[in-house]
Amino acid sequence: MTGLLSTLLSALLKIGVVALILNEVRGLVLAVPVIYAIYQSGGTLIAIWIGFCSLAGIALSVIVPMIAMKKVQKRLDRANMARQPALTPR
Repeated sequence: MTGLLSTLLSALLKIGVVALILNEVRGLVLAVPVIYAIYQSGGTLIAIWIGFCSLAGIALSVIVPMIAMKKVQKRLDRANMARQPALTPR
């Protein structure tokens, strides 16, 4: 049962990596209009602040899933290592 669960979690993690890459592309697509709006406004302080907040939100939507993915991968690796028999010389 744990083998099946580990395999399913591993497959979901691989799907998550693809989703993360698509999320990176989405972040870049969303960042371009923000930077262009700052440029069009002449770089006023309020435009820079709103742009910073927008870009920080986009960055968080990309960084948080990456951190979560790494933590899940570490737990899966530990579970796989615990399942495998230790090789000890006789």
